[in-house]
Amino acid sequence: MTGMRGSRVVAVGHYQPAKVLTNDDLAELVDTSDEWISSRVGIRTRHVAGPDEPVDELAAHAGAKALAGAGLGPADIDLVLVATSTAVDRSPNTAARVAARLGMGSPAVMDLNVVCAGFTHALATADSLVRTGTARRALVIGADKMTAVTDWTDRSTCVLVGDGAGAAVVEASEEALIGPVLWGSVPEMGNAVRIEGTPPVFAQEGQSVYRWATTQLPPIAREVCERAGLTPEDLAAVVLHQANLRIIEPVARKIGAVNAVIARDVVESGNTSAASIPMALSKLVERGEISTGDPVLLFGFGGNLSYAGQVVRCP
Repeated sequence: MTGMRGSRVVAVGHYQPAKVLTNDDLAELVDTSDEWISSRVGIRTRHVAGPDEPVDELAAHAGAKALAGAGLGPADIDLVLVATSTAVDRSPNTAARVAARLGMGSPAVMDLNVVCAGFTHALATADSLVRTGTARRALVIGADKMTAVTDWTDRSTCVLVGDGAGAAVVEASEEALIGPVLWGSVPEMGNAVRIEGTPPVFAQEGQSVYRWATTQLPPIAREVCERAGLTPEDLAAVVLHQANLRIIEPVARKIGAVNAVIARDVVESGNTSAASIPMALSKLVERGEISTGDPVLLFGFGGNLSYAGQVVRCP
């Protein structure tokens, strides 16, 4: 580790279950329509995991893809961090089950629950641990099965959600290619997004979240750029939490990233909570919309009314 002062994302990967639910399909379940959903939240389709597809399976598929992209094997990872808020079981945690599915040796295994901002929190945690030498190489995954905690009779929430996972491999580097994190929360407004009860059910105060996101988050995102030594104009891509197109577009505009590709994976994937940022990033990389070394703003926000953002260099 001598001489290592930073960390970098080596590779990314994503996975979505095969079943696709369209807006027309939803219109058969609740009083809604394709036009209503598209105009209000910008979502057209979402992927839905079956009862035999747990969160750790989604996470393991995405993790395996990221490992393959990095040219690494299970033995090369000594830390697995999984951001999720929809795992059913407490123990073994999701990270331990991912490690078992991938045939890893003896990694540290931790789950983080920061809901929609989970992946950017987990990435910041991995960055810190790798930079200090506590971990050598980390597999960081955001994975959620939001359809399992959804009230399918509530048309205000069931139209939003989807399932999936995204992953990144993080290792030490001589340059700091994962920028400083800026994170925080608004605890007194934490109840604006909830997954609670027995069985747990997703609910939110949509207007409160919309106002908070569109007014309070753009200056914070600009400060993330400053901490990375960049201006918004320098960004090649902006990957916000894929909550709702009506939040993503005004926030991206207010950040001022005029030269950036704006991730809009929400249109085909819905809101996948902690999976949304790594999944959208992986798709941008896979489609060649961003290139190695490009600066990309990752910015998660949502549950707990928490947020976390950093600028990373594209693998």
